[in-house]
Parts: sequence; C-alpha cells; structure tokens
Amino acid sequence: MDELELVRDLYGEPRRPDPAVQARARGRLERRRSRWWQVAWATRDVRRASRRWRLSWRAPLACAAALTAVLIAYGASGGAGAPAVPARLDAAAPGRAVLLAAATTAASEPPPRGAYWRVTRQTGTEVTTLWAARDGRAWISGPGSGSGVRPVARPFTMAGRSLSVKEIERLPADAGALRRRVVAILPPGSGDGVLADAVSGLLWSKPSPPAVRAAAYRLLADLPNVRYLGRSADPKGRPGEAFAFTLDAATGVRRTLVVDPASSQVLSSSDSPGTGDGRETRIVLAAGWTAQSPSPE
Repeated sequence: MDELELVRDLYGEPRRPDPAVQARARGRLERRRSRWWQVAWATRDVRRASRRWRLSWRAPLACAAALTAVLIAYGASGGAGAPAVPARLDAAAPGRAVLLAAATTAASEPPPRGAYWRVTRQTGTEVTTLWAARDGRAWISGPGSGSGVRPVARPFTMAGRSLSVKEIERLPADAGALRRRVVAILPPGSGDGVLADAVSGLLWSKPSPPAVRAAAYRLLADLPNVRYLGRSADPKGRPGEAFAFTLDAATGVRRTLVVDPASSQVLSSSDSPGTGDGRETRIVLAAGWTAQSPSPE
C-alpha cells in the first residue's frame, strides 16, 4: 500500500471544490495578474519617461557647455573676449601686408650699379628726366631745356632742405631709426602728412639704397595716416595697389601713390585738392641707376 492509498483509507476521498469557490479564486488570480501587468507596463513607461527626461536636460547642458567652450576659445583668439579692434585697423591690415611685401622685394634688390641716378616722370603731356651723379652734379631734360639738358643745382630736397646723394645713401636701414632721422630733417612741428610725404619720396624720387627703400616701406606701413585704397592702376594702365594720405589737414590736399609690390616700384603719385576740381598726376616711367650719361654731359 502506498502513501496515497493510506491517506484515502484514513480520510476518505477528497471532496471536489465548490465551483463558486473556484470561480472566486480564479477571479482573484486574474485580477492579480492584471495588476502585475499594469505595474510592469507602468514601470516601463516610467523608465522611458525617465530616459527622455534625462536626455531632455542633458542636451541643453551639452549645448551650453559647447557654447561656453566656443566662447572661451573665441575670446582667447582675440574675438569677443578680447578688446575691440577699431575698424580702421582691420581695413588697413591688407594694405600693411602689401607695404611689407614691397619692403621685402626692395630689400632683396642687388646693390645699385651705374654712375648716374636717373628718374623719368610724366606730368600731363610733359616728360622730364633727372640725372644725378654721386659727386653732386645733376642735370635735367624736358620743358624749358630745349632739345638738350641743363644743370640743376638742388636735385634732391626734403621739406625744403637739400640732400646730397651721399646723405641719402647714409640714411638708416631701420624703420624706427629712419623715422627719427627724417623727423630731425623736417621743420619743427611738421605734421603726419609732411612725414608721410618725406618718406614716400625716398621710394622713387631719390637714389635710396635698397635697404633704405625697404625701411621706408616699413615706416609707411606703421604710419596711422596712410590709408589703403585697394587695387588700382596708374594712368598707363599698369596694375598696382593704391595708398593715400592727407598732406595738409588745413587744405585737405591728399596724395595718392600707386605701388607695384612685386617690383617695389612707385608707378604714380597724384595730388587731389581738398575742394574743387583738379588733379595733378606724376607718372613714374623709370627710376634707377644707369651707366648712360646725360647728353651732352
């Protein structure tokens, strides 16, 4: 006899459960199961909502951090975090690069050769040529000279003061030293326009050595009254870069130079009156040392 038969002998056959009791038990089980699924789904929704919420506040923080990093980097590079740069300096930056490039070209030129400094310029329809020797002799051809040349006593001046070829050749090759030397030559109280005019004359109308011409270009690049006008061309159609400065604040006369930075040569020099019409332009046809003597000498 096994254990199940012994139980039946002792207690008899088990009674079948009441159908109503079974129905109530089954209902309770279904309700519990339903609540379990509701809780499970609610938990899932909460987790999803929590994840969306975390992303929703993390995204703005990430954007804010990125924006902060950009602003810090921008400030470190001279942007919003740095002192404001005047618009004039921004506009002048390309022109400064042009003048410094011309200075580099001038400094790389070979030492001058030839016995005579010669400059040929055209003003209107008149063409004039100046010759100058290192010993101080000078000649000029053009209007008033007939068909030949005539001697000239003061071929080179700076603000009314005569300069010899040797004095020009001994000018400083450093921009700061050149400025001090030119200021010492100019009359006391000379303005920025007179200084810019004197320095620009060293670029083409005087026999400046390559190092002095380079220093003159660097000095012009540092003068605040020199304005860059952009690409231009001289009356002959030769392309270059234009710069301007006011000669006299009282009259408003402005001088404009067209420079070829590739050759470091000044192509033209023009003066515009402050009021009214009229413009005088000197076209530089040639400037440099030559072995050709004026005829007749």
